[in-house]
Amino acid sequence: MINARKAAIIGCGFVGSSTAFSLMHQGLFSELVLIDANKDKAIGEAMDLSHGRPFVDTSKIYAGTYEDVADCAVIIITAGANQKPDETRLDLVNKNVGIFKSIIPQIVKQNFEGILLVVANPVDILTYAALKISGYSKKRVFGSGTVLDSARFRYLLSEHLDVDSSDISAQIIGEHGDSELAVWSDANVNGIPINDFCEMRGHFNHEESMAELYREVKNSAYQIIQKKGATYYGVAIATSHIIDSIVHDKNSILPVSSYLNGQYGLDDICLSVPTIVNSKGADQVIEISLNDDEQEALNSSAHTLKKILSDLDL
Repeated sequence: MINARKAAIIGCGFVGSSTAFSLMHQGLFSELVLIDANKDKAIGEAMDLSHGRPFVDTSKIYAGTYEDVADCAVIIITAGANQKPDETRLDLVNKNVGIFKSIIPQIVKQNFEGILLVVANPVDILTYAALKISGYSKKRVFGSGTVLDSARFRYLLSEHLDVDSSDISAQIIGEHGDSELAVWSDANVNGIPINDFCEMRGHFNHEESMAELYREVKNSAYQIIQKKGATYYGVAIATSHIIDSIVHDKNSILPVSSYLNGQYGLDDICLSVPTIVNSKGADQVIEISLNDDEQEALNSSAHTLKKILSDLDL
């Protein structure tokens, strides 16, 4: 039986421990299990986080094993090799698919019935791998996708326009990586098309600004890795936002990495697209209108991932 108030995080590196910290502050679970190949690392993180429990209304946090995940509502997989400076997310493929081939069967062995959220990179490839290895339904397995990229997009637009980011609707879709694309045709500020609002704020060089903002979004992770070695706070908060929609059955529309079976003209691939996220998981892919250039860019992004997948033994 699923315990709706219990979750597990597999991988206690920067992203896993930061995600645990974020979930702890949100109080979404009464029980949080930390699992890592280095058991001492998991124990240390659990101890450190637990010492802050008197100051927050949150969960029991402890280091555990795969036997502890059977009744979890959600398992968050952050385990995997870190992205190094000058290394793309796709460079991590073989190392991290190998890690998933070790992790996923141990989860399946426990008769786990909850939701599997993949956060490790390359997230779209690993989501597909987790889906195929586990044999779970496509709703139960999905990835964090471009939720963080879209947040970066909205943040940079808010800085550019000097307006509250919560009033901006703008999405990055496709691969969480170098072939991702900004959906400019659908971007708006409080319902006002993005270019119209830009002109209201005195910005008229649309093509130049759009290209620069897209470059900043796409290169943000590389810049952070170059400067501090890894990215983790942003993705931890983004992951908690996704989990919040699951736990509270919010039906939030988020650009998570979902399995496509004909949507957007694409088939048998996991790609980041707007998806209704609720207690069932990635409940329904939403097809938004794309202009011809955007559809071509999405097809190209999917092709990039398909080439990688064709070389994997899944």
